[in-house]
Amino acid sequence: MQSAASPKPPNFADSIRSVQTIEEVARRPSPAPRPNALAFDGELLWMGSLETERLYAIDPRTWGVREEAQAPGKPYGMVAIGDEFRVVCGETAEDHRIIRKFVPGHGFKKEGAIPCPDDTGSYLGYDGDLLYVSQFYNRKIISVDDAGHFGTPIPAPHDICGQVVIEGLFYLITTEDEDTDEYFLTRIDARDGKVKSEDVARVPFKARSLAFDGRRFWTNHRAQHEIVAFTAEGAPQ
Repeated sequence: MQSAASPKPPNFADSIRSVQTIEEVARRPSPAPRPNALAFDGELLWMGSLETERLYAIDPRTWGVREEAQAPGKPYGMVAIGDEFRVVCGETAEDHRIIRKFVPGHGFKKEGAIPCPDDTGSYLGYDGDLLYVSQFYNRKIISVDDAGHFGTPIPAPHDICGQVVIEGLFYLITTEDEDTDEYFLTRIDARDGKVKSEDVARVPFKARSLAFDGRRFWTNHRAQHEIVAFTAEGAPQ
């Protein structure tokens, strides 16, 4: 379950005027309503729907669905780790947030489940060593090791609506107010122990989740049931 929203800082409107806007390069209909989780496995774009509580493996070239799988709850965020995935699921009527292992062709595994810290978590990233879970309203990114131990939180400047790790840097979808269309692609560098953050670009819609295919970012325009590919100057592409 998620915590209450954070207050908007003073002069926020002034601070965003000079930020570039992302360049959309594709906008496609989601294969299921309310797309939320996204991850790229090197070949396929995986999406998790809050409406159907299923995962869908999408071929980005044909936009055909190669595989589907039932999730044990609402799939909020996911990330590829080798041939497997980790998925944040909101389970039971209380929306308990649990990180679960998913193996394509075999489904979700009961073993290795990790409850999110403080029962709060939405999106996942992976840097080749550690898993990271982000907390939307708490504005934190927290590492998770194989034993389920949590590391020191990394603070984010805004609410976190998606994340992906690229070459040791965190790229986030963020917002100060989820009810507006003021969303951002935010970059965080925490590699030397000193957290540095920058809003790289504006995202002019209510975006959810973030994935990267080596050339383009992918996110969801959940309210429109669409999946969007984009680039931004100064970001990987």
